[in-house]
Order: sequence, then structure tokens, then C-alpha cells
Amino acid sequence: MKKEKIMKYQSQKVAKPYFIAALALFVGQIVFGLIAGLQYLHGTFLFPELPFDVTRMSHTNLLIVWLLMTFMGAAYFIVPEEAQTELYSPRLALVTFWVFLIAAALTIVAYLFVDYAHLAAITGNAILPTMGRGYLEQPLPTKIGIVLVALSLLFNVTMTLIKGRKTSINLILVGSLWGLALLFLPAFYFPHDTVKASYAWWWVVHGWVEGDWELILGALLGFILIKMTGVDREIVEKWLYIIVAMTLISGLIGIGHHYYYTGAPSYWIWLGSIFSALEPIPFILLIAFSFKMLLQRRREHPNKAAMLWALGTPIMAFLGAGLWGFMITLAPAQYYMHGTNFTAAHGHLAFFGAYAMISLAIISYAMPLLRGRTANSAAAQRWEIAGFWIMVLSMLGIALALTGAGIVTVILQRAADDPMPFMQVQDKARVFFWVREFAGVGFFIGLLVYLRSFFIAGEYEYASEMKQALAA
Repeated sequence: MKKEKIMKYQSQKVAKPYFIAALALFVGQIVFGLIAGLQYLHGTFLFPELPFDVTRMSHTNLLIVWLLMTFMGAAYFIVPEEAQTELYSPRLALVTFWVFLIAAALTIVAYLFVDYAHLAAITGNAILPTMGRGYLEQPLPTKIGIVLVALSLLFNVTMTLIKGRKTSINLILVGSLWGLALLFLPAFYFPHDTVKASYAWWWVVHGWVEGDWELILGALLGFILIKMTGVDREIVEKWLYIIVAMTLISGLIGIGHHYYYTGAPSYWIWLGSIFSALEPIPFILLIAFSFKMLLQRRREHPNKAAMLWALGTPIMAFLGAGLWGFMITLAPAQYYMHGTNFTAAHGHLAFFGAYAMISLAIISYAMPLLRGRTANSAAAQRWEIAGFWIMVLSMLGIALALTGAGIVTVILQRAADDPMPFMQVQDKARVFFWVREFAGVGFFIGLLVYLRSFFIAGEYEYASEMKQALAA
């Protein structure tokens, strides 16, 4: 079957390079994560050629870039279809892709081969200091490039939205992309006052992952479920409005759980505890929303793997962002747990459940269409589903191992009457770091199994199934 008969709008094809690059960067992120895990166990591993700070920085920066790459590709795929018109400028979208990819690649290469202090000196950090904060380590030119890429994306999708149909999915998605860009601007504010610097840092990091990105998650999940279940759009939109409202209410004020002990006023202990305790609610609503749509479905879509990713997303997001996040969010608990491996357990499970899985879900749904078929062959989907389960179970293993290490730290150091020295505590937790490393290897294997599905030929030959899917 020709691609023209599968794809509704030809400009949607610009999403394909974004998805391919995102998966390649995802592989790089996991490789650096495995190296960092070994450096926890053997501090001199690959030292001094690849010190831990560079490994960790590359690991987290690749995470951000591949997720952003997926969000951009998803926007270029979804907005034209929802707007029922071609993308305003496919050429601009492709130029934006190459600029973003080259800038990201050069930044990682700079991390690997240039001393960080020297990198700061040669990229203008003395003129406008922005470097040195976690997740925001990028040199000034890279940060400026991110802004330019974001402006290009926003111009393209906003102009497409203006000339086409306005749906709730498009309005939420495009609106959240504007929020993503605006919330990055505090990254350019790095004052000498550590309290103010902490405020600005959390406006970016929390504002993204516990606020704005959740809206992107809701929009992508809503789009996938509309297309794959055939449920009335009005039902999906009502659920999304409720989820968006709860996300904004809990997420924006819930940022206060980062202010407890940073020099901020004490009232943030109450505001942060109360509103961040509400943050699991949007994820509970996402679970209810997803499975209600499944029960009300009007069609059986042939892409079973994409549906599995879509249904798995809210469950894993609730566990990582909701349950594990709640464990450390109240002020009395965070007093003992902050900065321990409880935080790492929450971070790994939350990022995977909330954002990596929805990214893989939209890639799983869109890539067969971009390659000229309604769904991958049954054989390819078996590989993809196997990859899903291996990655999910491995990530749960990583989270549980890091939770165990966090418990060791709290008992032996944070809450002990006679606290043990840090390195002795690390040695006591060593077994958990080994478990985390083995689980990480398992996750990498699951990712390779998932990628294997892209190289298995074959298409569904059931005309009725294809007709139902196209009717979406």
C-alpha cells in the first residue's frame, strides 16, 4: 500500500527524522547510564579519560534532548492531522531538526573532550553565567540554540494551528509547547544569591517535569487513544480538561516542596507539602481515563504494541511520579530523604514512566504510518512487546534497588544517633548498586529488543483492520 493512502498529510513525514534521532540518543543515554553505574561501584573506572561528572552530565543531558526531540516530532505529526491541514513549513521543520541535532551532538562532544571549566571560559560564561547547575550544564551557545529551535517550532506549529481546525488536543499540545519554551528562560538567570539561584533552577526543572510536560503527556495520550479506540472526541476532551486543571493546580504550587530548606520562607513547608501531596491525583486520573477509553473503544486497532505503551504509561507514571514522588515530598520525610538514592529512584521511575513511555508510545503509533503501513507485522510487534516488558521490569528493578540504597543511607546516616561516615554508608549499600547495574543491563537489552522490531519486514494484510484504523 502506498504511503499516500496511509498518511493523511504528507508534511507529517518530517516527524520521522526526529523519532529516529530520538531513539539513537536514547541508546546513548543508556550507555552513559551503565558507565555511571559502574563508576558507582569502581570509582576509577575509565578515569581520568571519562570522570563521573562528565558521565552523569552526558547521561542526563541526552535524556532531555531525546525527549525534546520526540516532543517536537510528535508535534509535527499531530498538529497537521488535528488541524486538518499541511504543516506551515516542512522545510523549516527539517532545518530545525538538523540545527538541534548538530548542536546537541557538539555539546556532548565538548563535554567529553573539553575540560568543563575551560568550556565555560571559551563559550562566554563569564559574560552571562548560566553553566554549572544540574540538567542546565549546557554552554551559553547551546542554550541560545535551544531557544532558537523552540521559537522555530512554535512559529511552525502555531501558524499551522491558526490556518486549520482548533481542537482541544492541538490547543493543549501547542499551549504546553509555548510553556516549555517560556519555562526555559530562567536558565539564563544565575545570580550569586544561592536562594534566588535555587528558585530559578526549580522554575525550569520542576516547571518542566512536574507541570508543563505533564500537559504534553496528556495531549499525546489523548491523541493516541482517540485514534486507536474510536471513542468520541468530546469524551476524551472532558477528561483532558480535568487532568490539565489538576496538573496546573498541584504542579505550580507544589513546586514549594523544593523550597523547604533552601532559605525560602517557612510557609513553603506547608504549601509545598499540601499541594505536592496532590500531585499524584493527575496520574490517578490518567489511569482511569486510559482504561475507560479502552473499555468504551469502538474498534480493535491492529497496532497492539502502541496500545500497550499507551496503557502502560499512566500506570508507570503513577508509580514513579506519584507513589515514589509522594514518599519523599512531605517536609518531615524529605528532611531525611532529600539527596539520597530515594531521589534517584523517584527520578528514574518517573522519567521513564511519564515521559519515556509516552514518547515510545507515539513513536510506536506513528512510525508504521510514516513507513507506509497501518501497523507493524505481528512478528515485529512481538519483539516490541517483549522489549516493553523487559524495560518495564528492569526499570522497576532499578527503582527498587535505588530505594534499598536510600533506606540504608537514612537508617545509618540521616536518622542514626551515631551517623556513619558517608563512604562507609556507600559501602554498606554496595549490593544495591550491583542490583541496579544488572537491572540497567537488562533495560539496555530491552531497548535493543525494542529497536529490533523496526528491522522486521511485513505488514498487516487485513483490509478490514486497516479500514477501521484509517477511519480514525
